[in-house]
Amino acid sequence: MILPIITAPDRRLKVKSQPVAKVDDEVRRLLDDMVETMRAAPGIGLSAIQVGVAKRALVVELDEQAKLASEQEPVAPEGPHTTRYLINPEIIWSSEKIVFCEEGCLSLPDQFAEIERPADITVRYLDYDGQPQELQATGMLGRCIQHEMDHLDGVLLVDRLSAVRRHMILRKLAKARKQEQPVTA
Repeated sequence: MILPIITAPDRRLKVKSQPVAKVDDEVRRLLDDMVETMRAAPGIGLSAIQVGVAKRALVVELDEQAKLASEQEPVAPEGPHTTRYLINPEIIWSSEKIVFCEEGCLSLPDQFAEIERPADITVRYLDYDGQPQELQATGMLGRCIQHEMDHLDGVLLVDRLSAVRRHMILRKLAKARKQEQPVTA
């Protein structure tokens, strides 16, 4: 089922998500709906809080070989993509190398910004079946996971920008939201 994606400046996006106590059929159904929602948007990552569920769960779907845009490779190359389900993710290592790359967000439609993040990470999480996993993520995969994990802590990409740039983007989104709402008599 395609779920509605919450857009900024909605306060629900600032909520810190709670750990998933048990990976059961309800959680797997949420993950499946998140993947369907992400694909329909279209996007390459989605966190549960973006669909109104304050649980520490996210999905990403992209080619594992994807490179950062700064490396002159496509961000989401054509061909088979790997879907990853990360429940209760935790970054246990990040590289000292920092890279800048333009990011977008399904909760900030049509807004993009250069964001700095560690180039590589290792993340520990539970998979779709509730099994513990560790993943070394580089390039766009690592960036996407970090971006979605920010959402789990109530952090939007605009929170990583200067106050002036952040307010400009949020004003644009608030204005667009007002224009979409029907006027009642």
